Amino acid sequence: MIHAGISNMRNSLMRKGLRAGVLAAGVVAGLALAGCNTDSYAPKHLRPVSAETQARMDKLGMRKFDPILVRIFKKESELEVWKKTKEGRFAHLKTYKICAWSGDLGPKVKEGDRQAPEGFYVITPGQMNPKSNYHLAFNLGFPNAFDRSYGRTGKFLMVHGACSSAGCYAMNDEQIQDIYAVARDAFDGGQREFQVHAFPFHMTPENIAAYRTNPNMTFWKNLKEGYDHFEVTKQVPTVNVCDRHYVFNAELPAGVSRFDPSGKCPQFTVPETIAMAVASKQQKDDAEVRTIVAKLEKREQREAEGSMLANVFGGKPNAGAPADAAPAEGTAIAAVPTPAPAPGAAVAYTGSVGTAASPSEEAGKSVFSRLFSDKDAKPVEPAPAAAPLAEAPAAGVSAADVPAGGQATASVAPDGTPVPVPNPQTAAVAEPEKKSSTGVVGRIGGVFSRLTGGESKAETAAPAEEVAADAAGTAPAGADVPLPEPAPAKAQ
Repeated sequence: MIHAGISNMRNSLMRKGLRAGVLAAGVVAGLALAGCNTDSYAPKHLRPVSAETQARMDKLGMRKFDPILVRIFKKESELEVWKKTKEGRFAHLKTYKICAWSGDLGPKVKEGDRQAPEGFYVITPGQMNPKSNYHLAFNLGFPNAFDRSYGRTGKFLMVHGACSSAGCYAMNDEQIQDIYAVARDAFDGGQREFQVHAFPFHMTPENIAAYRTNPNMTFWKNLKEGYDHFEVTKQVPTVNVCDRHYVFNAELPAGVSRFDPSGKCPQFTVPETIAMAVASKQQKDDAEVRTIVAKLEKREQREAEGSMLANVFGGKPNAGAPADAAPAEGTAIAAVPTPAPAPGAAVAYTGSVGTAASPSEEAGKSVFSRLFSDKDAKPVEPAPAAAPLAEAPAAGVSAADVPAGGQATASVAPDGTPVPVPNPQTAAVAEPEKKSSTGVVGRIGGVFSRLTGGESKAETAAPAEEVAADAAGTAPAGADVPLPEPAPAKAQ
């Protein structure tokens, strides 16, 4: 009896101890969980926005349940989330780097072309997919009314995670988790749908000018209208389709209930303040585009000329002159010829010794200017100053010995050899420069002949006085160099 009582007492104490141990374990577990973020264990589609995003929202005065708008830019691989502020306008919340998108710049046309869509799309709660095989996703709603008006086909075009794309915009899992949470909160706050504006690139004048020849430019300019409406208002635009193009913030006239995507547009109106602001922005952008295009066309022309010359003569386009092309420092160089004077006009020769152009200056000249200049600049030796014009024939020369327009020869010389003397009446007179009008083809032939050691027809037709000047080692008429002393002529 006593033994049985002791046994019952022991069992009772053991049961109480066990219950106390379980309770203590529960308290410890509770304290441990209280120190952790249990949200990370919640279903993925119910997890809150990241701490970074929440801090950004607090800084910008955005509330958890405020409406959102999403913009996508293909070329830059960016997805922007905009959220409404307390002031009623939308502000940029965050930009996420798109992990992958497929296809090229331009719209999706048909199923299987692996193109990511471009245009204006509407996302409703029913398009959110919490059970996606790509972590989380939402359907873009392609094709929309605009796409259908062109007969475009495709389905299940998403923004999703897993960083893998076959016509979709793919984010990494962490990014889509945050984007999905922001969108879910907006729906929970009463937003019935949010817009996604998918563009080929930021619709700036620089990009419009750079892609001006792209066959999609007409379509892109229509997208830019919607871009401009949001930019100037920072409000979600109303988007409709008529006559197979988008119209924005359009108000229908009385008696018309809807827009026909494939039919003619009705006489709609746009609120005056919006219309004026958009028109002002477009006018400014168009002016910038024209300026940028003019600069691009000049650069493209220079590059085309360089490529043409490189193809004809070899070498790299726009390559600078080799280092040994420039004369040595201190070498005399011929100045650029002055315009040819009228026949019989006096020319003052003011040639001087200068410093040669540096290699960097030579390299700075374009290939076109170096190859197609009328004459190559050749170093010349310093020449003595020209003799002053004489008032009368030199000693030993009679006036009768001076032929008209020719040279005077001494009638008596110490060694019996006639010596030519410059005629003061003609020494300072230069014939007008005669240039052949061979055109670009002739010049190319001349340059090619010089490079290959041959002789072009344009060069063989040099004036007689130029040939004579070459034989005498002097510069042709019109060159800005000093007159050299005449060489003695042989006796006839």
